[in-house]
Amino acid sequence: MRRVLILGSTGSIGTQALDVIRAHPTRFEVVGLSANANRELLAAQAGEFDVDDTAVGATEAEQLVRSVDADVVLNGITGSVGLGPTLAALEMGRTLALANKESLIVGGDLVTRIAAPGQIVPVDSEHSAIAQALRSGVKREVRRLVLTASGGPFRGWSRASLAKATPAQALAHPTWNMGNVVTTNSATLVNKGLEVIEAHLLFDVPYERIDVVVHPQSIVHSMVEYIDGSTLAQASPPDMRLPISLGLDWPHRVSGVGEPLDWTVPQNWTFEPLDSDAFPAVDLAKTVGRAGGTYPAVFNAANEQAVAAFHDGRIGFVDILDTVRRVVDAHEPQGELTLESLADAETFARAHADRVIAAT
Repeated sequence: MRRVLILGSTGSIGTQALDVIRAHPTRFEVVGLSANANRELLAAQAGEFDVDDTAVGATEAEQLVRSVDADVVLNGITGSVGLGPTLAALEMGRTLALANKESLIVGGDLVTRIAAPGQIVPVDSEHSAIAQALRSGVKREVRRLVLTASGGPFRGWSRASLAKATPAQALAHPTWNMGNVVTTNSATLVNKGLEVIEAHLLFDVPYERIDVVVHPQSIVHSMVEYIDGSTLAQASPPDMRLPISLGLDWPHRVSGVGEPLDWTVPQNWTFEPLDSDAFPAVDLAKTVGRAGGTYPAVFNAANEQAVAAFHDGRIGFVDILDTVRRVVDAHEPQGELTLESLADAETFARAHADRVIAAT
């Protein structure tokens, strides 16, 4: 039986993880739960799963990771505040089922240099798909990683049209039901840019060999192209319980977590090139990723400020990426990558983003 500690248990990833565990009570045991603020739901979850150890907030979550005996820590916290719990899980030797992509992207070398081989299991559907496809070959046989993107609610829109996009439209994602920040990041494709950085860090593939293709049906979750011309794709109806279940018990599969594709009905899957002019987030993320150091932290923090400003009505949709680019351009790294330099970089990014937003 796998002992599971779930961070962010009241959010989308956490509640779906509990769905998986609820359906397989002899396979998983919940030994700890943390939430950001929803104490009422957290208490209900703790009661249902007979959990004594709970925490509220990222600081308490990190302490929980260090004090609870778990086989796997599922980090479903949103935002860079998940870095502390991520580092704690790795330092404690736990398997880290990582849904909190920001902690890896912002932490960079701080995370990868303490992670043992195979210790981080990705929970993002795209990276889970790649991890599954990579089991069919060895590293030297991999030519390219191809991440798929739904294109979000604004697929096919021009930059001029995007200038008039509203927050309500940005939150109308055609496939996934997520929170404000992640859903908006999917509309700008910042989320896909972050996933490119994550793929580089997880799989050690150079940025020039990581591509993004638009796949509106969200059935093929990502692909691996091999040197012999073969491309392996992982396909399934969009349901996060599948990659979550793999994160909880990698590399073993858990029965019944998702419905298979129905091959008795006609289906059409389409793939389109990414419009980098209308959606520059992926190219900017690659630039930031290559720069490394504190640049990804600045990219992420500036974006969070800009997304908040967009939903407050202080800037337009296209101003989100324009703000992020201006903050990244203004950043001057100071010394080596440490927790302190990351904190300083994020403070700079948020303050400078606020100045850019105020002047917009």
